[in-house]
Amino acid sequence: MGGNLQTSSEGAVHPEIRLEGVSLVYEAGGSQVLALDDLHCRFAAGRVTAIIGPSGCGKSTMLQITRGFMPASRGTLSFVGPDGQPMPRPPRMATVWQSFNLFPWRTIEDNVAFGLEMAGMPAAQRRVRAHEALRMVDLGGFERKYPGQLSGGMRQRVGMARALVMDPEVLLLDEPFGALDAQTRLVLQEQLAAMVERTGKTVLLITHSIEEAVLLADTVYVLTARPGRVAAEVQIDLPKPRSIASTHDARYAGYFERIYGLLKSEVLRSMHGEAGGQA
Repeated sequence: MGGNLQTSSEGAVHPEIRLEGVSLVYEAGGSQVLALDDLHCRFAAGRVTAIIGPSGCGKSTMLQITRGFMPASRGTLSFVGPDGQPMPRPPRMATVWQSFNLFPWRTIEDNVAFGLEMAGMPAAQRRVRAHEALRMVDLGGFERKYPGQLSGGMRQRVGMARALVMDPEVLLLDEPFGALDAQTRLVLQEQLAAMVERTGKTVLLITHSIEEAVLLADTVYVLTARPGRVAAEVQIDLPKPRSIASTHDARYAGYFERIYGLLKSEVLRSMHGEAGGQA
């Protein structure tokens, strides 16, 4: 991914995000369900933090709480600035989802510029910003195409551009490549790693893929089966910028095996729990 999207807002910061004792309880079928239990996590400023765990452990729920779409039942969410003090305002955040969620009747340029349009930015200015964002994800020249004319990998890059055009201080990625074929996923993972390194944004990545977590993240939190608790915090110390070649580093294999060992026991526990619930 190339290009250089210019910051449009003054006073941009890359915040540290803190979850302190965060729990979530919801009601289902007349019963109280504990989804997340006493989470203590720090998502470092200007770094990539990955969350990985069994299906249903609450990974996406963590993202929703962090995004402000869902309140925690207990605990606190805070954003800390470079001075170590709580930020006086929430940071600007944007999310890239697994599903593309593009408007099929709008051009690629207009899809990317949609958020700017809703914010009231003049047409000429949002066109420039949309073109810059598309160049950043190597889609310059596709501005007048429609989503149906693009491959799945290209549509996902449009989704990335739509988030980047908003100049977020925090980028949230919820299984961004989960719907893509393996080859496309590998290429986009490598491109995303380079882009994140270049922009220096605070990034929270939700993923099922150990490879993706180790390739992209500086820190990996492994969650337990539901209720989601922190089973381990793994610091990834691999040279940057990372690429597929990083997977040949002996340290990569060590991180993979450690996370796999932690995750396997939790996945088995989750499977046994599901089987027990159906018995």
